[in-house]
Amino acid sequence: MSLRLVPVRSREAAAFIREWHRHHAPPAGQIFAVGAADEDGILRAVAIVGRPVARHLDDGATLEVTRTCSDGARNANSLLYGTAWRAAKALGYTRLITYTQDGESGASLRGAGWRIVAQRRPRPGWHTPSRPRVSHGSDYVARTLWEAVS
Repeated sequence: MSLRLVPVRSREAAAFIREWHRHHAPPAGQIFAVGAADEDGILRAVAIVGRPVARHLDDGATLEVTRTCSDGARNANSLLYGTAWRAAKALGYTRLITYTQDGESGASLRGAGWRIVAQRRPRPGWHTPSRPRVSHGSDYVARTLWEAVS
């Protein structure tokens, strides 16, 4: 099956994520989204790009792929990671980052030409007594930081 890039509106990307990742809400802070569709025009994958979640990385020149989601279509994520980087560069950004969780291979990122920047230790989450927060399932999970740079 061959895939082609398609424009995706915020609501369409959010609906796709809710359909395929029932336990994940679409991320906040979206700048743009891109999709991959099959020959019949059926949406098979989406990527959402937004401002970096970590404040210290939000320097005005960096964006973050905050979510990718696919129905399992082969090479969809590599296509979207490569496209997200080209789009970010076209918009004037000089760096695009994302994270993989421990146990994820990162093959799609390597296939799109990204490189590992850092390994992040598991952390207990963002909850504090003074500012309670709900766990999103990624507490106590090690992560790998990836980047594409110009």
